[in-house]
Amino acid sequence: MHVVCPHCEAVNRIPEDRMEHAPKCGQCHRPLFSGEPLELNAESFSRHLERNDIPVLVDFWAPWCGPCKMMAPQFRLAARELEPWVRVAKVDTEAEQELGVQHAIRSIPTMALFEEGREVARQSGAMVAADIVRWAREQL
Repeated sequence: MHVVCPHCEAVNRIPEDRMEHAPKCGQCHRPLFSGEPLELNAESFSRHLERNDIPVLVDFWAPWCGPCKMMAPQFRLAARELEPWVRVAKVDTEAEQELGVQHAIRSIPTMALFEEGREVARQSGAMVAADIVRWAREQL
């Protein structure tokens, strides 16, 4: 499986049976999974969606959004449950307005699940960790 490093963005090939054994990047030697959502910007967004063989769950949020702030710790907890089989990431729509427009984000928080670079599911509104995990798994 191809997995993009969250630190140096190198694409790593990991045998599927080694995914749960704390794989490290072949280039920077840092862990490929930390159990924390990855902050994406316009440049890294495309690379992670297009080059990862694992699905990518993205939380589109903004720092001024109350429900987004309430959901943030829940999203972190969900990341611990979903990785390494789903890359969990966040996009600040205030800082990355073009991504918000490009993906037609009309309300926040909005989660979008991507497989092979294409959006396969979307859910708006704040959720607790168990519901985020359940929703993501149901979509796969």
